[in-house]
Amino acid sequence: MEIKAIRTEQDYLAALREVSALIDIDPSPDTPEGERLDVLGTLLQAFEAKHYPIDLPDPIDAIKFRMEQKNLSVKDLVPYIGPTHRVYEVLNYKRSLSLNMIRRLSVALNIPADVLIRASDRIAA
Repeated sequence: MEIKAIRTEQDYLAALREVSALIDIDPSPDTPEGERLDVLGTLLQAFEAKHYPIDLPDPIDAIKFRMEQKNLSVKDLVPYIGPTHRVYEVLNYKRSLSLNMIRRLSVALNIPADVLIRASDRIAA
């Protein structure tokens, strides 16, 4: 199995085409094609992480997204943020998250702490 490093955009596009073709045949992981797909996928992930990084989401947007996913209301966030008015302040970018809020929200809503700890650019300093 000869696999070439992905260093350029052309290499990247060629690897994508090959992965697409391999996915179409759906090889078993223990076959040469399956191993090739696994290795190419790893190389593509590394290239994409370096050349197309994805920024972490705004912490409040992450909370709102998780609320929508889990069908949560403002009242459901009271144990993690505090009284209802404080939840509204946070969700309306009027108040920053405290360290205790971050800890509780991270565990309860399964949002990585590194997402919640970021400063929201929408909260006035």
